[in-house]
Amino acid sequence: MDISKENLSINQLITEKKEIIFVEGDMIVPDSKPDILNTVYTSGVVCLYKKELQDGRIRLDGGINTYIMYLPDGTEEGVRGLNTVIDFSENVDIPSATSEMEASVNVNLKSMESKVINGRKVGIKGTLELTVKIFQKQDVEIVSDITDTDDIQMLKEDVNLNSLVGAGETKIYAKDTIQIDSIDLLAEILKVDINIVDRDVKVSYNKILTKAELNIQMMYLTEDNRIGQVEYKIPTVGFIDMPNVAEENICDVFYEIKNLIIKPNSQEEHSIYVEVEIEASCQVYEEKHIFLIQDLYSPTKELSMQKKQVMTISNKARRRDEKQIREKVNLKDIDGMELICADMRTSIIKEEKINTKILYEGEIEVNFIFRRENMQIEIREAKVPFEYVLDQLENGETLNVQMEMEIRNQDFIIQNGGDIQVNVDLNMDINMYRSANMNLIDSIEETGEREEQDYSFIIYIVKKGDTLWNIAKKFGSTVDDIARMNGIEDTNVIFPNQKLYIPKFTKVILNSNV
Repeated sequence: MDISKENLSINQLITEKKEIIFVEGDMIVPDSKPDILNTVYTSGVVCLYKKELQDGRIRLDGGINTYIMYLPDGTEEGVRGLNTVIDFSENVDIPSATSEMEASVNVNLKSMESKVINGRKVGIKGTLELTVKIFQKQDVEIVSDITDTDDIQMLKEDVNLNSLVGAGETKIYAKDTIQIDSIDLLAEILKVDINIVDRDVKVSYNKILTKAELNIQMMYLTEDNRIGQVEYKIPTVGFIDMPNVAEENICDVFYEIKNLIIKPNSQEEHSIYVEVEIEASCQVYEEKHIFLIQDLYSPTKELSMQKKQVMTISNKARRRDEKQIREKVNLKDIDGMELICADMRTSIIKEEKINTKILYEGEIEVNFIFRRENMQIEIREAKVPFEYVLDQLENGETLNVQMEMEIRNQDFIIQNGGDIQVNVDLNMDINMYRSANMNLIDSIEETGEREEQDYSFIIYIVKKGDTLWNIAKKFGSTVDDIARMNGIEDTNVIFPNQKLYIPKFTKVILNSNV
């Protein structure tokens, strides 16, 4: 037998694990700062310095760049700010992981808390939600055809699978100087928020181009005890060299903030220096059209087959959409206060798959930061629910869907009676695929001649669950011969109790001299 094989590179998702970890640490107030009476608000930016996949676990090293607004003791000067880094080292147990596999990690800062231990010491606690995905690359050969034999019967399935072209990563350094108002003499940074937005990827000849923007929001205190804020975007571009990629390939890109430097320049420059190290990693897939042999037999020979099960993916696609949220929330006792900024976190609460649709219920947690006329800072919390429908799907129940949400635009309008009109635009980045569990033929061997039957044809009564293929294989005939003898036009349709005439297989020998 002349066997043809097709190569397939599989990037199998071995496991996905979500875990909540707590990062705790203490900070001593510098001598240049006044004592703490009470903390007002704590925020942070997570950096993941290093990830190391080991047998049975993954080790994560990182830090939370923490910003604390606090009320000083014994003074009427309003809020002050503290900044520190709380480092962490965490081992996450993943029994199925080995050091040869690959991992992607998404770290989401769920909450930050700070507690005054004494006037010169603060305890800090951050809650992180980790999403760890473990992948294993496997190159397999699929038996796709058998030639130079005239009596092998093959049951084939026409399938589209996604084969891994390659994976890679690159470091991106985003550096810039952010100007603040020219009348402001910066004293302290009170809060920093950094998000990677407007993500895009371009695939060209042997190269992946990743594009995104760092959206940076900062609150700061001036020397004359005013609170200012600035928002700035730094464009980022990264290149990943990868052989054999093509424009029609699908590329998944993952971003991690590795390190962060924020340093105020001299007061005369009215600016803040920002440097962010980002790691962009990608996995690139191509769509492969394969005729997969599901089963085979020979009416004249005994065949031995070895099979193996392989888990791969198919129908991979990406979709980008925008969700507009227009809701009204009511907050108490905000009359006369000025809204400085709002911290927001998005989350999906519920997912329901129904035929061609997936229904999502989510919410935005908002921390509104207000300032009273006496310069005191107050925080109000609210939850804004929303619904999102992912539609026009084929067999939505069998889809694996991963969705990332990024806040693109936000606007808050204070109205009478404590009402706030919340206007938020979300970018929905949706990655969809199906898991394909395939039973592949790995090898085929002839083990002898099949015993020849002494009948011309037999009569068979179809039973429930029968197919023409199974019947033909059982009696050493062929689907075409049975269909021809019984006048069957659609070989996929037979009925229980149907009478079928099963002809004996006759091998046609062609005379090359004729």
